[in-house]
Amino acid sequence: MYILLVSSTENEIRPALNWLSSSKGIVNGHEIETLITGVGSTATAYALTRQLLWRAPEMVIQAGIGGSFREEFPPESIAFIIEDVFADLGAYQNGEFTDIFDLGLAASDEHPFTNRLLANPHTEMWTKFGLPFVRGATINCISSTADQVATIRRKYDPVIESMEGAALHYTCLMENIPFIQLRAVSNFAGERNKNNWKMMEAIAVLNEKLKRILNWI
Repeated sequence: MYILLVSSTENEIRPALNWLSSSKGIVNGHEIETLITGVGSTATAYALTRQLLWRAPEMVIQAGIGGSFREEFPPESIAFIIEDVFADLGAYQNGEFTDIFDLGLAASDEHPFTNRLLANPHTEMWTKFGLPFVRGATINCISSTADQVATIRRKYDPVIESMEGAALHYTCLMENIPFIQLRAVSNFAGERNKNNWKMMEAIAVLNEKLKRILNWI
């Protein structure tokens, strides 16, 4: 099987990259190729689409860190994202967020959306890894205030935020390619004091689980 491993930055998956390099990208007979897309939805959608046009993988795995909206998912938690949403695509009106579906610019169940969300239909094989499946929210400007966090929570009730997840879901759903998004929590959403972040710890947790997943596929 040809598997594409995607991340926004090399730093997030550096331990896995070093591990894959030692085996020349072959794990249990599967060919693992990596793609560093750059940060944000636009960079991710472009880089991933360009790669798929060159050579379509049989599976895409996106791995990265993110912020948590829930106390029960503190830093160093890890989860699969079963559904994601573009949580800042729309307009702010009267202190609330109005998305493109509210504005009538798109239909909430028009492919690839399901009730506004980008749901992953290929999750059965991932249940064996014992990780929770949660909802993600993708934003291009990371949450920095309590009001912003509260607005996103009221609107979409997500668990983990990222800057790239929904772009992965959108692209793979449009191209009908099985995928999974793996996220480790580095901080709580809205926490801008980086002294309270656990970036390195989250990266360690992410890569430990990622290597186990690649070994078990």
